[in-house]
This record gives sequence, structure tokens and C-alpha cells, in this order.
Amino acid sequence: MRELLTTSTFFGVMVSILAYEFGLALKKRFPVALCNPLLVSIVVVIVILAGFDIDYEAYESGAKLLGYLLTPATVCLAVPLYEQLSLLKKHVAAIMAGLVSGVLTSLVSIFAMAVIFGLNHEQYVTLLPKSITTAIGMGISEELGGIVTVTVAVIIVTGILGNVIGEQVLRVFRIEERIAKGVALGSASHAIGTAKAMELGEIEGAMSSLSIAVAGLLTVIGASVFAQFL
Repeated sequence: MRELLTTSTFFGVMVSILAYEFGLALKKRFPVALCNPLLVSIVVVIVILAGFDIDYEAYESGAKLLGYLLTPATVCLAVPLYEQLSLLKKHVAAIMAGLVSGVLTSLVSIFAMAVIFGLNHEQYVTLLPKSITTAIGMGISEELGGIVTVTVAVIIVTGILGNVIGEQVLRVFRIEERIAKGVALGSASHAIGTAKAMELGEIEGAMSSLSIAVAGLLTVIGASVFAQFL
């Protein structure tokens, strides 16, 4: 049993890392949005598990060990924010206005789509926390009576989309201000979007890091209010 556990643990970690490394190599060879390393690694893992008929639990028992690194990695996001503290103080009003706008846009868009597509209350509140980090989003969904597992999936998809197309969207709308880029990515696509912001620059990464926390807190309040609308 111990040997089996060790083998499955090694397998999950190995497949996850190699899939991401393959994604990085593919991104360097073909620098297009669809070759995003995170997106590629997800597809590769799915193909491997499905192709070799590997039980997901066997993979997950090892892959979850990488998830334990998420907490310290998130804490480390405070470092670039601290380095840009003077910039934060100088533009605090504009940053807060951007964060409030981002959160309200997310909540209003979900409400509008819920009305258009005729979603019931349970489905509606399940989608409300789509743009914030998983830990906070799960709590909001459960508190409001949503489907937590679906909320997690929606949050992940939102983050991946922000990571994959976020830079292109900023370019289309001609957003050049570095602070605005960071706030937009962090408030719209949480930690996964922040990974893209880090690639764009230190200022973008710092502002996106701040946006994760503040947008999460604002969404806790906003989702509770918007949940009453349907």
C-alpha cells in the first residue's frame, strides 16, 4: 500500500510538472494566446488520464501536493506590492475606483446573464463569485446556497480566460497605464490572471496582487447584496 501511494504521488507531481514544462516550451515556439502554458498543461493532463484510462483519484492524490504550495505562493505576492508601496499610496483613489468598478461589473454582468438565460437563484449565486480567488469564492457560494463544485470550476475557467486573453483585451481597448492593467487582471481573473500580470511587469504584478485581496472582500459584500435581486 505504501509503495502504491508513493508511486501515485510521484506520478501526479511528475505529470503536472512535465505538462506545464511542455506548455512553456510550446509557448516559446509558438507565441500565441492559445499556447498559454497553463491551458496547455490542463489539456495535456486530461489527454494523458483519458488516453491511458488512469483513475483521477490516483492522479489527484499526488497532484494535490502541488496545491499546498498555493498558500505560500499567494503570500509571496505581497513582496512586489510592498516594493511598489509608494506608488500605491500616490494612486490609492484611482486604484480603489478601479477595483470597485471591476467588482460591480462582474456582479452586474452575472445578474444580467441570469435574467437573460432564466437562471434560478441557486444557479445565479453559484456564478456570482466567478472572478475572485477560490478560497473566498467557495465560502460565498456555500453561504448563499450555490453549488460549490460548479463555483470552483467557473472560477478556474475565469482565471484561465483572463490569463489567456487578458493581454489581448487590454491591447484592443488601448489600455496602456500599467496600474490599470494590473487592477484589471487581478480584479477580473484573480491569482491566475495575476500570473499574467507578473509577466507584464513589476507594477502590473503588484497592483494585481492587491486586487486579489481587495476584490475578494468587496465581492463578499457585493454578492450578499446582489443575491437578493433574484
